[in-house]
Amino acid sequence: MTDHSAQRAPVPSANPDQAALKLEEFLPYRLNVCASLVSAALSRIYAERYKIGVPEWRVLVTLGQYGMMTAKAVGAHSHMHKTKVSRAVALLERRKLVARRINRADLREAFLSLSPMGKDIYSELTPIAVDFMQQLMDTIDSDERAALDRALQKLTERSAQLVPDIAKGGDPR
Repeated sequence: MTDHSAQRAPVPSANPDQAALKLEEFLPYRLNVCASLVSAALSRIYAERYKIGVPEWRVLVTLGQYGMMTAKAVGAHSHMHKTKVSRAVALLERRKLVARRINRADLREAFLSLSPMGKDIYSELTPIAVDFMQQLMDTIDSDERAALDRALQKLTERSAQLVPDIAKGGDPR
């Protein structure tokens, strides 16, 4: 006898409005949808003009902001996994947008910085990105902007606190 219970599809609720969890009202889902749409809209600009994706954009902007950093520091700042950072850096290096300099104190890591061509792209992209952000922010008034900033800060801080607790199997409350 085979147990098929693990393969059964969930039975839809007779009344979706009575569901205990409604995806379209679930905050993590709503934040993800918003971030995904914003990222997709912005990425169309730099993908079409510069043929780079989201990870390359994040590396480029992080190095443009901070100058010289290790890949590990870029990953920590941009919240990207080391594999994504490594692939993005490799692509940017092939395109001669990022330069690598060995760390003589630790030969396992290198210092990354924008090449002159990378700096040119960063300089071109910066006002475009700022204008894009302004177009988004123009949809909300100044009080809402301040509230949004505070709410995002609180949600970010709380999420950072929950990550290690949940990873250890703890109760998120």
